[in-house]
Amino acid sequence: MLVTLVLAGAIAGTGPATAHPAVECAGLDQLKIPASVMSLPTTGGRVTSTSVKTSVLSGVTITYCQVDASISPVDPAAPEIKMRLALPHGWNRQAMMFGGGGYNGTIPDLTANVPFGPADQPVPLARRYAMFAGDSGHQQNPAVPPSLDGSFGANDEALHNFAAGDALKKTRDASLFLIRHAYRAKPAEVYFAGGSTGGREALVVAQRWPEAFDGVISAYPAWNNLSEALYLGYLTQILAQPGAFPGVEKQKLLYDSVINACDGLDGVRDNVISNERGCHFDPRTLRCPGGADTGPGCLSDAQVTAVTAMSTSFEWPYRIASGETGYPGFPFLSGADMRTPFLGFGTTPPADPMPVTSGYGMQYWNQWVKHFLTRDPGHSAFAVDPRDPGKWRERISYLSTIQDRNNVDLRPFARAGGKLILLHGAADELVSHRSTSDYYQRVQQKLGAHSTGTFLRYYLVPGANHANVGAPAFAAGWDSLSALESWVRKGQAPVRPIVTDASRDRTLPLCEFPYWPKYRAGDPGTASSFACTR
Repeated sequence: MLVTLVLAGAIAGTGPATAHPAVECAGLDQLKIPASVMSLPTTGGRVTSTSVKTSVLSGVTITYCQVDASISPVDPAAPEIKMRLALPHGWNRQAMMFGGGGYNGTIPDLTANVPFGPADQPVPLARRYAMFAGDSGHQQNPAVPPSLDGSFGANDEALHNFAAGDALKKTRDASLFLIRHAYRAKPAEVYFAGGSTGGREALVVAQRWPEAFDGVISAYPAWNNLSEALYLGYLTQILAQPGAFPGVEKQKLLYDSVINACDGLDGVRDNVISNERGCHFDPRTLRCPGGADTGPGCLSDAQVTAVTAMSTSFEWPYRIASGETGYPGFPFLSGADMRTPFLGFGTTPPADPMPVTSGYGMQYWNQWVKHFLTRDPGHSAFAVDPRDPGKWRERISYLSTIQDRNNVDLRPFARAGGKLILLHGAADELVSHRSTSDYYQRVQQKLGAHSTGTFLRYYLVPGANHANVGAPAFAAGWDSLSALESWVRKGQAPVRPIVTDASRDRTLPLCEFPYWPKYRAGDPGTASSFACTR
Protein backbone atom coordinates (compact mmCIF):
# COMPACT_ATOMS: atom_id res chain seq x y z
CA MET A 1 0.00 0.00 0.00
CA LEU A 2 1.41 3.37 -1.03
CA VAL A 3 0.67 6.43 0.98
CA THR A 4 1.94 9.91 0.31
CA LEU A 5 3.31 11.83 3.24
CA VAL A 6 3.26 15.53 2.41
CA LEU A 7 3.70 18.46 4.73
CA ALA A 8 0.34 20.10 4.34
CA GLY A 9 0.88 23.18 6.44
CA ALA A 10 1.68 24.60 9.78
CA ILE A 11 -0.49 24.00 12.82
CA ALA A 12 -0.74 26.00 16.01
CA GLY A 13 2.46 25.96 17.99
CA THR A 14 4.67 24.68 15.16
CA GLY A 15 7.18 26.25 12.82
CA PRO A 16 6.48 27.47 9.31
CA ALA A 17 5.13 25.07 6.71
CA THR A 18 7.44 23.80 4.01
CA ALA A 19 6.40 21.54 1.13
CA HIS A 20 8.25 18.25 0.81
CA PRO A 21 8.38 15.74 -2.00
CA ALA A 22 5.95 12.87 -1.61
CA VAL A 23 7.30 9.66 -0.08
CA GLU A 24 5.92 6.17 -0.08
CA CYS A 25 5.33 4.52 3.27
CA ALA A 26 5.64 1.03 1.87
CA GLY A 27 8.79 2.11 0.08
CA LEU A 28 10.52 2.29 3.47
CA ASP A 29 9.91 -1.40 4.15
CA GLN A 30 13.11 -3.46 4.49
CA LEU A 31 15.25 -0.35 4.06
CA LYS A 32 18.75 -0.92 5.40
CA ILE A 33 20.06 1.38 8.11
CA PRO A 34 23.84 1.67 7.66
CA ALA A 35 26.00 1.24 10.75
CA SER A 36 27.82 4.38 9.62
CA VAL A 37 24.83 6.63 10.45
CA MET A 38 25.12 5.69 14.13
CA SER A 39 27.86 7.20 16.27
CA LEU A 40 28.08 4.15 18.55
CA PRO A 41 29.08 0.66 17.40
CA THR A 42 26.37 -1.52 15.83
CA THR A 43 26.23 -3.83 12.83
CA GLY A 44 23.56 -1.75 11.16
CA GLY A 45 19.82 -2.13 11.11
CA ARG A 46 16.80 -2.69 8.93
CA VAL A 47 13.18 -1.62 8.67
CA THR A 48 11.17 -4.74 9.42
CA SER A 49 7.67 -3.50 8.55
CA THR A 50 5.61 -0.45 7.63
CA SER A 51 1.90 0.20 7.91
CA VAL A 52 -0.50 3.09 7.57
CA LYS A 53 -2.37 4.04 10.73
CA THR A 54 -5.24 6.44 11.35
CA SER A 55 -6.01 7.47 14.92
CA VAL A 56 -8.12 10.09 16.64
CA LEU A 57 -5.72 11.80 19.02
CA SER A 58 -6.72 14.77 21.17
CA GLY A 59 -9.86 15.05 19.07
CA VAL A 60 -7.87 15.24 15.83
CA THR A 61 -7.76 12.53 13.16
CA ILE A 62 -4.13 11.77 12.36
CA THR A 63 -2.88 9.55 9.56
CA TYR A 64 0.70 8.41 9.85
CA CYS A 65 3.15 5.85 8.63
CA GLN A 66 4.25 3.44 11.34
CA VAL A 67 7.76 2.19 10.76
CA ASP A 68 9.14 -0.72 12.79
CA ALA A 69 12.86 -1.37 12.67
CA SER A 70 15.64 -3.13 14.51
CA ILE A 71 19.30 -2.33 15.18
CA SER A 72 21.68 -5.27 15.25
CA PRO A 73 24.24 -5.58 18.07
CA VAL A 74 27.99 -6.02 17.82
CA ASP A 75 27.87 -8.99 20.20
CA PRO A 76 25.91 -11.78 18.46
CA ALA A 77 24.64 -12.91 21.87
CA ALA A 78 23.14 -9.50 22.66
CA PRO A 79 19.49 -8.77 21.81
CA GLU A 80 18.55 -6.33 19.07
CA ILE A 81 17.24 -2.85 19.71
CA LYS A 82 13.63 -2.74 18.59
CA MET A 83 12.42 0.70 17.55
CA ARG A 84 9.39 2.39 16.04
CA LEU A 85 8.58 5.65 14.27
CA ALA A 86 5.30 7.42 13.59
CA LEU A 87 5.65 9.70 10.53
CA PRO A 88 2.52 11.84 10.22
CA HIS A 89 0.88 13.50 7.26
CA GLY A 90 1.45 17.24 7.47
CA TRP A 91 4.74 16.88 9.30
CA ASN A 92 5.57 19.99 11.35
CA ARG A 93 9.35 19.65 10.80
CA GLN A 94 9.83 18.64 14.45
CA ALA A 95 10.80 15.26 15.91
CA MET A 96 10.44 13.82 19.38
CA MET A 97 11.84 10.76 21.13
CA PHE A 98 10.04 9.16 24.08
CA GLY A 99 11.85 7.50 26.98
CA GLY A 100 10.79 4.30 28.69
CA GLY A 101 10.03 3.10 32.21
CA GLY A 102 11.36 0.63 34.75
CA TYR A 103 13.63 -1.88 33.05
CA ASN A 104 12.06 -0.95 29.69
CA GLY A 105 11.84 -3.88 27.27
CA THR A 106 8.91 -2.51 25.29
CA ILE A 107 8.55 0.38 22.86
CA PRO A 108 6.71 3.37 24.38
CA ASP A 109 3.35 4.35 22.94
CA LEU A 110 4.07 7.00 20.31
CA THR A 111 0.47 8.25 20.43
CA ALA A 112 0.78 9.15 24.13
CA ASN A 113 1.49 12.48 25.80
CA VAL A 114 4.62 13.79 27.48
CA PRO A 115 4.84 13.09 31.25
CA PHE A 116 2.37 15.21 33.21
CA GLY A 117 1.00 16.41 29.87
CA PRO A 118 -2.38 18.19 29.92
CA ALA A 119 -5.56 16.52 28.73
CA ASP A 120 -6.79 19.68 26.97
CA GLN A 121 -3.83 20.11 24.61
CA PRO A 122 -2.79 17.95 21.63
CA VAL A 123 -0.35 15.12 22.19
CA PRO A 124 2.87 15.44 20.17
CA LEU A 125 1.75 13.18 17.32
CA ALA A 126 -1.47 15.19 17.02
CA ARG A 127 0.76 18.27 16.64
CA ARG A 128 2.35 16.45 13.66
CA TYR A 129 5.61 15.61 15.35
CA ALA A 130 7.61 12.79 13.82
CA MET A 131 7.76 10.44 16.81
CA PHE A 132 10.27 7.72 17.61
CA ALA A 133 11.34 5.46 20.48
CA GLY A 134 13.01 2.14 21.22
CA ASP A 135 12.94 -0.65 23.78
CA SER A 136 16.47 0.24 25.00
CA GLY A 137 17.98 -2.92 23.59
CA HIS A 138 16.06 -5.88 24.99
CA GLN A 139 12.60 -7.38 24.92
CA GLN A 140 10.36 -7.84 27.96
CA ASN A 141 9.58 -11.40 29.05
CA PRO A 142 5.75 -11.55 29.06
CA ALA A 143 5.86 -13.89 32.07
CA VAL A 144 7.34 -11.08 34.20
CA PRO A 145 5.30 -8.04 35.34
CA PRO A 146 5.64 -5.16 32.85
CA SER A 147 8.86 -3.13 33.11
CA LEU A 148 10.24 -5.51 35.75
CA ASP A 149 12.29 -7.91 33.63
CA GLY A 150 15.99 -7.35 34.31
CA SER A 151 17.23 -10.60 32.75
CA PHE A 152 19.00 -8.75 29.92
CA GLY A 153 21.56 -7.54 32.48
CA ALA A 154 23.50 -10.78 31.99
CA ASN A 155 24.82 -9.41 28.67
CA ASP A 156 27.32 -6.52 28.76
CA GLU A 157 26.16 -4.85 25.54
CA ALA A 158 22.52 -5.04 26.60
CA LEU A 159 23.44 -3.68 30.03
CA HIS A 160 25.22 -0.69 28.51
CA ASN A 161 22.40 -0.12 26.03
CA PHE A 162 19.97 0.24 28.93
CA ALA A 163 21.92 1.50 31.93
CA ALA A 164 24.48 3.76 30.23
CA GLY A 165 21.94 4.87 27.64
CA ASP A 166 23.81 3.65 24.55
CA ALA A 167 20.56 2.50 22.94
CA LEU A 168 19.21 6.05 23.12
CA LYS A 169 21.84 7.46 20.78
CA LYS A 170 21.69 4.46 18.44
CA THR A 171 17.91 4.78 18.21
CA ARG A 172 18.11 8.54 17.74
CA ASP A 173 20.66 8.28 14.94
CA ALA A 174 18.80 5.50 13.12
CA SER A 175 15.49 7.37 13.46
CA LEU A 176 16.86 10.61 12.05
CA PHE A 177 18.25 8.63 9.11
CA LEU A 178 14.76 7.23 8.44
CA ILE A 179 13.08 10.62 8.91
CA ARG A 180 15.44 12.20 6.38
CA HIS A 181 14.82 9.33 3.99
CA ALA A 182 11.04 9.63 4.38
CA TYR A 183 10.65 13.41 4.17
CA ARG A 184 13.81 14.28 2.21
CA ALA A 185 14.55 16.79 4.97
CA LYS A 186 15.91 16.76 8.47
CA PRO A 187 13.97 18.04 11.49
CA ALA A 188 14.35 21.67 12.44
CA GLU A 189 14.41 20.64 16.10
CA VAL A 190 14.57 17.33 17.93
CA TYR A 191 13.12 16.89 21.43
CA PHE A 192 13.21 14.22 24.13
CA ALA A 193 10.58 13.53 26.80
CA GLY A 194 10.45 10.86 29.46
CA GLY A 195 9.57 10.08 33.06
CA SER A 196 11.09 7.77 35.69
CA THR A 197 13.59 5.65 33.73
CA GLY A 198 12.61 7.88 30.80
CA GLY A 199 13.39 10.93 32.93
CA ARG A 200 16.78 9.44 33.68
CA GLU A 201 17.25 8.85 29.94
CA ALA A 202 16.37 12.49 29.32
CA LEU A 203 19.22 13.56 31.59
CA VAL A 204 21.51 10.98 29.97
CA VAL A 205 21.08 12.48 26.49
CA ALA A 206 21.70 16.00 27.83
CA GLN A 207 24.84 14.83 29.64
CA ARG A 208 26.36 12.47 27.06
CA TRP A 209 25.25 13.91 23.70
CA PRO A 210 24.65 17.63 24.30
CA GLU A 211 24.05 18.43 20.63
CA ALA A 212 21.66 15.53 19.90
CA PHE A 213 18.48 17.17 21.27
CA ASP A 214 17.37 20.79 21.23
CA GLY A 215 14.93 20.47 24.13
CA VAL A 216 14.45 17.91 26.89
CA ILE A 217 11.61 17.19 29.32
CA SER A 218 12.79 15.11 32.28
CA ALA A 219 10.09 14.06 34.73
CA TYR A 220 10.66 12.24 38.05
CA PRO A 221 14.07 11.03 36.80
CA ALA A 222 15.74 7.96 38.33
CA TRP A 223 19.14 9.43 37.48
CA ASN A 224 21.06 7.73 40.31
CA ASN A 225 19.80 4.28 39.40
CA LEU A 226 22.44 2.27 41.27
CA SER A 227 22.10 4.39 44.39
CA GLU A 228 18.34 3.96 44.45
CA ALA A 229 18.72 0.21 43.90
CA LEU A 230 20.86 -0.01 47.05
CA TYR A 231 18.27 1.99 48.96
CA LEU A 232 15.45 -0.23 47.70
CA GLY A 233 17.41 -3.26 48.83
CA TYR A 234 17.80 -1.73 52.27
CA LEU A 235 14.04 -1.14 52.48
CA THR A 236 13.29 -4.62 51.15
CA GLN A 237 15.17 -6.20 54.02
CA ILE A 238 13.59 -3.90 56.61
CA LEU A 239 10.03 -4.52 55.38
CA ALA A 240 10.63 -8.27 55.32
CA GLN A 241 11.35 -8.36 59.05
CA PRO A 242 8.62 -10.07 61.15
CA GLY A 243 5.79 -7.66 61.82
CA ALA A 244 7.47 -4.72 60.08
CA PHE A 245 5.24 -4.48 57.01
CA PRO A 246 2.28 -2.07 57.38
CA GLY A 247 -0.75 -3.48 55.59
CA VAL A 248 -3.04 -1.43 53.38
CA GLU A 249 -5.21 -0.26 56.30
CA LYS A 250 -2.16 0.99 58.16
CA GLN A 251 -0.86 2.67 55.02
CA LYS A 252 -4.13 4.58 54.81
CA LEU A 253 -3.87 5.43 58.50
CA LEU A 254 -0.42 6.87 57.89
CA TYR A 255 -1.54 8.84 54.85
CA ASP A 256 -4.60 10.30 56.60
CA SER A 257 -2.52 11.19 59.65
CA VAL A 258 0.07 13.04 57.57
CA ILE A 259 -2.65 14.96 55.72
CA ASN A 260 -4.33 15.92 58.99
CA ALA A 261 -1.03 17.11 60.45
CA CYS A 262 0.43 18.99 57.48
CA ASP A 263 -2.29 19.90 54.98
CA GLY A 264 -2.87 23.39 56.40
CA LEU A 265 0.79 24.42 56.41
CA ASP A 266 0.31 26.12 53.02
CA GLY A 267 -2.61 28.22 54.27
CA VAL A 268 -5.53 26.09 53.12
CA ARG A 269 -6.88 22.60 53.73
CA ASP A 270 -7.34 21.03 50.31
CA ASN A 271 -5.76 17.56 50.78
CA VAL A 272 -2.59 18.81 49.10
CA ILE A 273 0.59 19.42 51.09
CA SER A 274 2.31 22.25 49.23
CA ASN A 275 4.76 23.08 52.00
CA GLU A 276 6.25 19.58 51.96
CA ARG A 277 9.55 20.56 53.53
CA GLY A 278 7.68 22.18 56.42
CA CYS A 279 5.91 18.92 57.23
CA HIS A 280 7.53 17.15 60.17
CA PHE A 281 5.21 14.29 61.08
CA ASP A 282 6.43 11.89 63.74
CA PRO A 283 5.18 8.32 63.13
CA ARG A 284 5.67 7.56 66.81
CA THR A 285 2.41 9.43 67.43
CA LEU A 286 0.72 6.39 65.85
CA ARG A 287 2.52 3.87 68.06
CA CYS A 288 0.39 1.09 69.46
CA PRO A 289 0.29 0.99 73.30
CA GLY A 290 3.21 -1.13 74.41
CA GLY A 291 4.62 -1.28 70.87
CA ALA A 292 2.91 -4.54 69.86
CA ASP A 293 0.62 -4.69 66.83
CA THR A 294 -2.90 -4.37 68.18
CA GLY A 295 -4.78 -3.67 64.95
CA PRO A 296 -5.27 -1.27 62.02
CA GLY A 297 -5.58 1.83 64.20
CA CYS A 298 -1.91 2.06 65.18
CA LEU A 299 1.64 1.14 64.20
CA SER A 300 3.80 -1.39 66.02
CA ASP A 301 7.37 -0.55 66.94
CA ALA A 302 8.59 -2.57 63.94
CA GLN A 303 6.25 -0.68 61.61
CA VAL A 304 7.30 2.69 63.02
CA THR A 305 10.90 1.70 62.31
CA ALA A 306 10.00 0.65 58.76
CA VAL A 307 8.08 3.78 57.75
CA THR A 308 10.75 5.98 59.32
CA ALA A 309 13.42 4.20 57.26
CA MET A 310 11.42 4.74 54.08
CA SER A 311 11.20 8.49 54.64
CA THR A 312 14.77 9.15 55.75
CA SER A 313 18.07 9.01 53.96
CA PHE A 314 20.20 5.89 53.67
CA GLU A 315 23.98 6.14 53.47
CA TRP A 316 26.34 3.24 52.84
CA PRO A 317 29.65 3.04 54.75
CA TYR A 318 31.88 2.35 51.73
CA ARG A 319 32.99 4.12 48.56
CA ILE A 320 31.56 3.49 45.11
CA ALA A 321 33.12 4.72 41.88
CA SER A 322 30.29 7.08 40.92
CA GLY A 323 30.95 9.09 44.06
CA GLU A 324 27.39 8.76 45.36
CA THR A 325 27.17 8.19 49.10
CA GLY A 326 23.47 7.65 49.75
CA TYR A 327 19.83 8.07 48.74
CA PRO A 328 17.58 10.69 50.36
CA GLY A 329 14.45 8.63 51.05
CA PHE A 330 10.83 8.95 49.97
CA PRO A 331 8.35 11.53 51.25
CA PHE A 332 6.02 8.97 52.83
CA LEU A 333 5.75 11.14 55.90
CA SER A 334 5.17 14.19 53.76
CA GLY A 335 1.94 13.52 51.94
CA ALA A 336 2.57 10.55 49.65
CA ASP A 337 -0.75 9.06 48.64
CA MET A 338 -1.13 5.76 50.45
CA ARG A 339 -4.20 5.02 48.36
CA THR A 340 -1.80 3.81 45.66
CA PRO A 341 0.23 1.27 47.64
CA PHE A 342 1.49 -0.76 44.66
CA LEU A 343 4.35 1.59 43.90
CA GLY A 344 5.22 2.31 47.51
CA PHE A 345 4.79 -0.41 50.10
CA GLY A 346 2.80 -2.88 48.01
CA THR A 347 0.04 -4.94 49.55
CA THR A 348 2.16 -7.78 50.95
CA PRO A 349 5.64 -7.85 52.48
CA PRO A 350 8.67 -8.71 50.34
CA ALA A 351 9.76 -12.34 50.48
CA ASP A 352 11.84 -14.96 48.68
CA PRO A 353 10.64 -15.66 46.03
CA MET A 354 9.50 -12.05 45.55
CA PRO A 355 5.70 -11.76 45.23
CA VAL A 356 4.22 -9.53 42.55
CA THR A 357 2.09 -7.94 45.28
CA SER A 358 5.15 -6.51 47.00
CA GLY A 359 6.17 -2.93 46.26
CA TYR A 360 7.46 -2.12 42.78
CA GLY A 361 10.79 -1.03 44.23
CA MET A 362 11.25 -4.32 46.06
CA GLN A 363 10.63 -6.24 42.84
CA TYR A 364 13.08 -3.94 41.05
CA TRP A 365 15.77 -4.74 43.64
CA ASN A 366 15.09 -8.46 43.26
CA GLN A 367 15.68 -8.30 39.50
CA TRP A 368 18.76 -6.13 39.95
CA VAL A 369 20.43 -8.56 42.35
CA LYS A 370 19.72 -11.58 40.15
CA HIS A 371 20.65 -10.14 36.77
CA PHE A 372 22.80 -7.03 37.21
CA LEU A 373 24.80 -7.75 40.33
CA THR A 374 25.27 -11.51 40.69
CA ARG A 375 24.11 -12.56 37.21
CA ASP A 376 22.64 -15.61 38.91
CA PRO A 377 18.84 -15.93 38.46
CA GLY A 378 18.74 -18.24 41.47
CA HIS A 379 20.47 -15.79 43.81
CA SER A 380 18.28 -14.53 46.64
CA ALA A 381 17.77 -10.78 46.88
CA PHE A 382 18.01 -11.20 50.64
CA ALA A 383 21.53 -12.65 50.43
CA VAL A 384 23.02 -9.24 49.55
CA ASP A 385 23.12 -6.59 52.26
CA PRO A 386 23.44 -3.06 50.76
CA ARG A 387 25.05 -1.93 54.03
CA ASP A 388 27.74 -4.62 53.88
CA PRO A 389 27.81 -6.30 50.44
CA GLY A 390 31.02 -8.26 51.06
CA LYS A 391 32.35 -9.82 47.87
CA TRP A 392 29.82 -7.86 45.77
CA ARG A 393 31.21 -4.47 46.72
CA GLU A 394 33.56 -4.20 43.72
CA ARG A 395 30.79 -5.16 41.30
CA ILE A 396 28.48 -2.59 42.90
CA SER A 397 31.15 0.06 42.45
CA TYR A 398 31.59 -0.86 38.79
CA LEU A 399 27.85 -0.80 38.12
CA SER A 400 27.64 2.66 39.68
CA THR A 401 29.76 4.03 36.83
CA ILE A 402 27.12 2.77 34.39
CA GLN A 403 23.89 3.37 36.30
CA ASP A 404 24.49 6.60 38.24
CA ARG A 405 24.31 9.25 35.52
CA ASN A 406 25.36 12.09 37.79
CA ASN A 407 27.35 14.47 35.58
CA VAL A 408 26.10 17.93 36.53
CA ASP A 409 28.31 19.88 34.14
CA LEU A 410 25.62 20.66 31.57
CA ARG A 411 27.54 23.56 30.03
CA PRO A 412 28.04 21.69 26.70
CA PHE A 413 24.26 21.19 26.48
CA ALA A 414 23.66 24.86 27.29
CA ARG A 415 26.28 26.04 24.79
CA ALA A 416 24.57 23.96 22.10
CA GLY A 417 21.37 25.90 22.78
CA GLY A 418 19.65 23.05 24.65
CA LYS A 419 16.80 23.74 27.08
CA LEU A 420 15.83 21.42 29.92
CA ILE A 421 12.61 21.25 31.94
CA LEU A 422 12.70 19.16 35.13
CA LEU A 423 9.44 18.08 36.77
CA HIS A 424 8.74 16.03 39.87
CA GLY A 425 5.76 15.34 42.12
CA ALA A 426 6.26 16.08 45.81
CA ALA A 427 4.31 12.90 46.72
CA ASP A 428 6.23 10.54 44.43
CA GLU A 429 6.38 7.10 46.02
CA LEU A 430 8.85 5.41 43.65
CA VAL A 431 11.52 7.98 42.72
CA SER A 432 12.28 10.51 45.42
CA HIS A 433 11.77 14.16 44.49
CA ARG A 434 14.47 14.90 47.04
CA SER A 435 16.89 13.17 44.70
CA THR A 436 15.89 15.41 41.78
CA SER A 437 16.22 18.47 44.01
CA ASP A 438 19.71 17.26 44.92
CA TYR A 439 20.69 16.95 41.25
CA TYR A 440 19.32 20.41 40.45
CA GLN A 441 21.18 21.99 43.35
CA ARG A 442 24.40 20.29 42.24
CA VAL A 443 23.96 21.82 38.78
CA GLN A 444 23.49 25.23 40.37
CA GLN A 445 26.58 24.77 42.52
CA LYS A 446 28.62 23.80 39.46
CA LEU A 447 27.36 26.40 37.02
CA GLY A 448 25.96 29.12 39.25
CA ALA A 449 22.30 30.01 39.70
CA HIS A 450 22.23 32.58 36.88
CA SER A 451 23.88 30.36 34.27
CA THR A 452 21.65 27.45 35.28
CA GLY A 453 18.57 29.61 34.80
CA THR A 454 19.48 30.35 31.19
CA PHE A 455 18.70 26.78 30.11
CA LEU A 456 17.12 24.85 33.03
CA ARG A 457 13.86 25.09 34.98
CA TYR A 458 12.90 22.75 37.82
CA TYR A 459 9.33 22.54 39.11
CA LEU A 460 8.08 20.55 42.10
CA VAL A 461 4.35 19.73 41.87
CA PRO A 462 2.57 19.51 45.24
CA GLY A 463 0.50 16.37 45.79
CA ALA A 464 1.55 14.76 42.51
CA ASN A 465 2.74 11.16 42.69
CA HIS A 466 4.67 8.93 40.30
CA ALA A 467 3.24 9.35 36.78
CA ASN A 468 -0.26 10.17 38.08
CA VAL A 469 -0.78 6.50 38.94
CA GLY A 470 -3.95 5.57 40.80
CA ALA A 471 -5.62 8.38 42.71
CA PRO A 472 -2.99 11.02 43.48
CA ALA A 473 -3.85 13.98 45.65
CA PHE A 474 -3.08 16.17 42.62
CA ALA A 475 -3.22 14.69 39.10
CA ALA A 476 -0.73 17.05 37.48
CA GLY A 477 -1.18 18.40 33.97
CA TRP A 478 0.94 21.13 32.36
CA ASP A 479 1.68 21.92 28.73
CA SER A 480 5.43 21.63 29.13
CA LEU A 481 5.86 20.89 25.43
CA SER A 482 4.49 24.26 24.27
CA ALA A 483 6.62 25.94 26.93
CA LEU A 484 9.69 24.09 25.72
CA GLU A 485 8.95 24.91 22.08
CA SER A 486 8.77 28.63 22.87
CA TRP A 487 11.99 28.46 24.85
CA VAL A 488 13.91 26.59 22.15
CA ARG A 489 12.60 28.50 19.13
CA LYS A 490 12.01 31.99 20.47
CA GLY A 491 14.22 32.11 23.56
CA GLN A 492 11.14 32.69 25.74
CA ALA A 493 11.59 30.89 29.04
CA PRO A 494 8.47 29.75 30.95
CA VAL A 495 6.84 32.60 32.87
CA ARG A 496 4.43 31.96 35.77
CA PRO A 497 3.23 28.56 34.52
CA ILE A 498 0.06 27.02 35.93
CA VAL A 499 -0.50 23.32 36.62
CA THR A 500 -3.96 21.73 36.53
CA ASP A 501 -5.34 18.95 38.70
CA ALA A 502 -7.04 16.95 35.97
CA SER A 503 -9.21 14.93 38.36
CA ARG A 504 -10.58 17.83 40.43
CA ASP A 505 -10.76 20.83 38.08
CA ARG A 506 -8.44 23.08 40.09
CA THR A 507 -5.18 24.85 39.39
CA LEU A 508 -2.02 25.86 41.22
CA PRO A 509 0.91 28.05 40.24
CA LEU A 510 3.79 25.86 39.10
CA CYS A 511 6.54 27.22 41.31
CA GLU A 512 10.19 27.06 40.42
CA PHE A 513 12.12 25.15 43.09
CA PRO A 514 12.62 25.90 45.98
CA TYR A 515 9.43 27.96 45.95
CA TRP A 516 6.01 26.45 46.75
CA PRO A 517 2.43 27.75 46.35
CA LYS A 518 1.08 29.44 49.49
CA TYR A 519 -2.60 30.32 49.75
CA ARG A 520 -3.32 34.06 50.04
CA ALA A 521 -7.06 34.62 49.57
CA GLY A 522 -9.91 33.81 47.22
CA ASP A 523 -11.00 30.58 45.56
CA PRO A 524 -8.66 27.79 46.75
CA GLY A 525 -9.28 25.99 43.46
CA THR A 526 -7.71 28.80 41.40
CA ALA A 527 -4.01 29.42 40.91
CA SER A 528 -4.40 33.18 41.29
CA SER A 529 -5.28 32.62 44.95
CA PHE A 530 -1.75 31.38 45.65
CA ALA A 531 1.69 32.98 45.60
CA CYS A 532 4.97 31.17 45.08
CA THR A 533 6.77 31.38 48.43
CA ARG A 534 10.22 30.39 49.57
